[in-house]
Amino acid sequence: MKILIIGGGNMGMTYAKAFLRSQITTTDDLMILEKSPEKADKLNELNIGKVYGSSNLCVSLADLIILAVKPQDIQKLFDDIKDQVNDQQVFLSIMAGIKMKTISQSLDISKVIRAMPNLPAQVGMGMTAFTSSDWVTRLELVMVQNLINTTGKSIYVEHENSIDAATAISGSGPAYVYYFMDAMIKAAKSMGFSSSESELLVSQTFKGAVDLYKNANFSCEEWIQKVASKGGTTEAALNSYLKNKVHEDIIEGANAALNRAVELGKKTVDEKTRS
Repeated sequence: MKILIIGGGNMGMTYAKAFLRSQITTTDDLMILEKSPEKADKLNELNIGKVYGSSNLCVSLADLIILAVKPQDIQKLFDDIKDQVNDQQVFLSIMAGIKMKTISQSLDISKVIRAMPNLPAQVGMGMTAFTSSDWVTRLELVMVQNLINTTGKSIYVEHENSIDAATAISGSGPAYVYYFMDAMIKAAKSMGFSSSESELLVSQTFKGAVDLYKNANFSCEEWIQKVASKGGTTEAALNSYLKNKVHEDIIEGANAALNRAVELGKKTVDEKTRS
């Protein structure tokens, strides 16, 4: 199977390296389309597949085409490759806000898979939600899921609207975690710990808490109760969070991210309609 990754940015390279590391493909079957000569030269030095600067040299050769460009660049890409694609090719899009219908109609193709990975995919700990058009076969879907799983874990969702929801939870989620970690690190520094000590205290606490959660059959509420003794230090912190409605604010923030994801999708459709 010939794989073409269009876009040599962070996520495109994350996929390329993960595919090769897992030996699910080889450099002979992996192609990368990167229009920037400077980036293309750097990619060539990495020996992660054949790097092309022109679409007419590689698009028609691919069985699977991964769209990993910025959403604002997609119309130019569509115009560039439309006459080079065929309806037997499978398209995997990791572009935020771009609907499968937009891709299908713009390229006059039918086999489209849309996925939302997240940043931890770079270290093989990613979380990806994905869905597909009706024309993608079960075999093709399993093939693509196997590729996605080289970067972490994945879930298939029946409805494309769930991709926007996944964007708000797992896509943006790492930033929420870093936001909370940053506050705890600053609190630790204010209590007299050095920067390195503060970072170790917080990062290891997060890692340990998540690993503990994954290795036992307790809910978050149950774990909270196990840590928080009556009248103790943890209860004091939780009471402060409760008073300041931190829990509600986190939920409200996630919903704000969802609303923005929906808006971006509509904006893309509107711009396509006007063009």
